[in-house]
Amino acid sequence: MKRDYNSELKDAADHKYAYNFDFDVMHRFMLKSFEPFFKEGNCLELGSFKGDFTKRLIPFFKDITCVEASDEAIEIARKEFGDLKFVNALFEEVTLPEKYDNIILTHVLEHLDNPVVVMKRINDEWLSENGRFFLVCPNANAPSRQIAVKMGLITHNAAITPAEKEHGHRITYSLDTLERDAKAAGLKVVHRSGIFFKALANFQWDRLLNTDIISPEYLEGCYELGQQYPDLCSSIFLMCEKGK
Repeated sequence: MKRDYNSELKDAADHKYAYNFDFDVMHRFMLKSFEPFFKEGNCLELGSFKGDFTKRLIPFFKDITCVEASDEAIEIARKEFGDLKFVNALFEEVTLPEKYDNIILTHVLEHLDNPVVVMKRINDEWLSENGRFFLVCPNANAPSRQIAVKMGLITHNAAITPAEKEHGHRITYSLDTLERDAKAAGLKVVHRSGIFFKALANFQWDRLLNTDIISPEYLEGCYELGQQYPDLCSSIFLMCEKGK
């Protein structure tokens, strides 16, 4: 069945494609996790959505290329960031004109029908010899998901919820399965970590962020605790280099 990528990005009555927690908290801490590993040179963002994370990359890179499957999402991003390079195509089919020193794939791999095939293209075709690949996925073992299992809302940590399926999720990764697929694609895993200790669901975080209960110091504490306990984070992070 042909996928409708525009439809998968739309919010529903009882759930959103992305929450303020994603944009205001997770994006900030993803960038903080990436920054020490950035290489000088150009950047390829695979799955740029409407440019919400793209705008955080602009201060670090003069040359950014964005590839996005949804023509509606990429049109929104193009209107706001017209000086960047935008390509509306599937990762499995796109032809790119150069290699890249930094490749970003955040909360996208779990949407792909052929994740290993796409990562093999990253390793073999798009990543420069000394480039780095920044891979982030939602974590099956996040405490918020484990609590949902205990509540009977989902059957197991790696389950795909009806809402996730509606938004195009194909798999829920944990650190071991994410590294398995990265290695199967030929990539060299150099660094592994977690991003942001998380015991509440995204919609719960959105409500809390509208109050004075959560301070910037608390958010920073959750980020730092995540470095200590990566398997209990909202997202898991691999930094990879080109495999030989």
